[in-house]
Amino acid sequence: MQKAQQKRQNSLYQKHLSALKRQGKAPSTIDVYARAVRRACEYFDAPIDTLSQEQLEGYFESLVNTHSWSTVKVDRNGLQFFYKHILKRDWEWVDIVKPPQSKHLPDVLTLKEIERLINGTRERRYQTFILVTFSMGLRLGEALNIRVSDIDSERMTLHVRQGKGKKDRFVILPQLALEALRAYWASHRNPNWL
Repeated sequence: MQKAQQKRQNSLYQKHLSALKRQGKAPSTIDVYARAVRRACEYFDAPIDTLSQEQLEGYFESLVNTHSWSTVKVDRNGLQFFYKHILKRDWEWVDIVKPPQSKHLPDVLTLKEIERLINGTRERRYQTFILVTFSMGLRLGEALNIRVSDIDSERMTLHVRQGKGKKDRFVILPQLALEALRAYWASHRNPNWL
């Protein structure tokens, strides 16, 4: 890339980072979207605003052959954001790359499997953790972040804070999970656990 082109690309890249922050994107999203722009620039050794649709098609064909579909999707989204917010252009990404659609059902444990899992664990805190996680359908990170103030025993709900997508939600608190939490709390009195 020539000096003038590099200067222009650097300016566009800085605008991209600024736009990502202004749009309230998470730091991890900013990182991967910025990486998508850098990867495309390095591939072509040219400013990204000069690329044709045919060049992008070739780029994504190469990317599909060398990277996972997860990376391809993130790069597509990063470049789409760049085109929309920085270049103020439409980018028909569907015509360029479309990941295959696959739907997988989650593995669902039976009650006997969950019972074996809980009983196979020796420490009470892990038993309580497994019981609470499974009985309320929580993600591991959500269960790890439970605080006493999140438990509403009157309404029998649990306030999940900053769950998937940084969203709060309420889940039903089963009586068995509440009793397990109370028993663990009474025996350990560890305010950092709940």
